[in-house]
Amino acid sequence: MNVTTVPSPSSERRAPRVPITGRALRRGGEVAQAVIVLGLIAWLIYRGAAAMEYNWQWYRVPPFFYRVIDGEVIYGPLVRGLIETIRLAAISSVLAIAIGLVTAFLRLSDSISGRIVATWYLEAIRNTPLLVQLFLFYFVLAPIFGVDRFWAGVLCLAFFEGSFAAEIIRGGIQAVDRGQYEAADANGFTTADKYRFIVIPQALPLILPPLTGLIISLVKHSAIVSVIAVAELTTEGLNLISDTFMAFEIWFIVAGIYLALTVSLSLAVTMLERKLDAGRR
Repeated sequence: MNVTTVPSPSSERRAPRVPITGRALRRGGEVAQAVIVLGLIAWLIYRGAAAMEYNWQWYRVPPFFYRVIDGEVIYGPLVRGLIETIRLAAISSVLAIAIGLVTAFLRLSDSISGRIVATWYLEAIRNTPLLVQLFLFYFVLAPIFGVDRFWAGVLCLAFFEGSFAAEIIRGGIQAVDRGQYEAADANGFTTADKYRFIVIPQALPLILPPLTGLIISLVKHSAIVSVIAVAELTTEGLNLISDTFMAFEIWFIVAGIYLALTVSLSLAVTMLERKLDAGRR
């Protein structure tokens, strides 16, 4: 079935053209500013590290990533923790988006009970601390349903971030021009087909950027499951600090791994957005 899209007046507007020379100068200026800022930050970190009079032991770090024993590569605790963090964040993200989608449609539905349940869920989750919810999932709900600490952490993160995903999805759906709904109705679309072929494709570019920010927050929030001893990156970092007393080296590395993970995710979604934009042209 072909996608039916009614052109809106805003889609016909075109941004004013900027000369190529002007754009190149502007890009060059932005790159120079970024280099200056990053250089200043690096200098401040260097000066701060030198002033600490701390005995840095970076040479001990490589075995925390991997070791080669008898020709076989053995992953270290940081790599194992990273894999567990990715697994935790990936499952939680999928569940959070699914929970958010269901909650958003309940909020938009004509069902009074559906709207009450969705509103109660949103208010309860968004207005209580994540740590309290984690303890509730781990100490109360996990024994009832017989789930281990990993799944207790996954479900807690999914329900917490799902409440924010619900509002992002609802906002994106409501931002679609009402004329598109009327065009779908006029063409005889069923409700499911209207959302599948008309509303969701147009809402997706609006939903994707804030949803990416939400998933990045989920990756960072996943560190909180270290309090229930899930063996993810932060937990492995804490264990290494206890064993080696290399607090600053380990925390810098853990922070760098989280940064690399979130930046990679952001770049991947940016490429997806460009692909979607190209597909709409």
